Amino acid sequence: MERKPQNLQNHAKFDPTFHFFLAPLGLILFIAAVYNAVKHPDAFNITLAVAGLWALIAVFKMRIYSLKVQDRVIRLEERLRMEKLLPHDLCARTGSLTESQLIGLRFASDAELPALVEKTLAGNLALKDIKQAVQNWRPDYWRV
Repeated sequence: MERKPQNLQNHAKFDPTFHFFLAPLGLILFIAAVYNAVKHPDAFNITLAVAGLWALIAVFKMRIYSLKVQDRVIRLEERLRMEKLLPHDLCARTGSLTESQLIGLRFASDAELPALVEKTLAGNLALKDIKQAVQNWRPDYWRV
């Protein structure tokens, strides 16, 4: 399957199951349960509203946890990549890069990584600034 080349404008991805099914449906069911509990305040309906809130929180927490795991993997991948590609003196300074800076640097090609790391360390660039500075985009098709 041919993939569309990834760049700054199109790299964000939606997970259709989460963004267009689980999240909206969970929100609708929670609102309906709260509405029903207000209209007919008995133990069952109140329990249903509380269970709906619990389910909604659980769905969002699962999403957050999976994103944090992806962030940890990206940090590890980028630190290994930097160890391989950067000169020793520059690699020694990468410990001061933030998580979001490492996440942004993953899009830089191997050739432009050293200069972009130097620029990031010197200017304390934010994630958005780093992604905008990338000239040769290295795609990440796995991140959701």
